[in-house]
Amino acid sequence: MISPPRRAIAYPDRELDCQEAMEPGFQAIVDCMLDAGWTRGEVLRSLRRLIAADNMTQKENAKLEADLAIARAMLRAGR
Repeated sequence: MISPPRRAIAYPDRELDCQEAMEPGFQAIVDCMLDAGWTRGEVLRSLRRLIAADNMTQKENAKLEADLAIARAMLRAGR
């Protein structure tokens, strides 16, 4: 089970708590990848690339949502 944050609002160690909650799952993924024959370097580089790809996807989705909101507003304004 993954530990939830201690509080729903921001607090000084929230990101550290998140990291600690994520650690067992992270280690399990790395161990499974190593057991499958991948090297630690390959696994860590791939994780960095996955994170970068997720960040790009989130940015693109936010841009698309903003563009759609503008288009909807223009339609409502009769443009």
